[in-house]
Amino acid sequence: MIGFDPDKDAANIAKHGVSLRRAGDVVFEEALIEADERFGYRESRWLAYGDLDGRLHVLVFTRRDDITRAISLRKANHREVRYVEGIRRVRSSS
Repeated sequence: MIGFDPDKDAANIAKHGVSLRRAGDVVFEEALIEADERFGYRESRWLAYGDLDGRLHVLVFTRRDDITRAISLRKANHREVRYVEGIRRVRSSS
């Protein structure tokens, strides 16, 4: 189950043009998921790099009980696209 804060959703739409409601459309089984250790968050956060509408997106999320809480969802930038493409190439060649 995907959950999110409605105010955070409105802010995400304004900033990134995509609703957190779409977080459930990211195919987790095919996504590259890594721990988000960019800052000292109070809770464990994760980055999921997954395809949405034919383009790579980045979902920042946390787990609370049995709920995946979407924090941010946006199109991946060029650096992130290159990073994920590189990992996918390595995985497909092994």
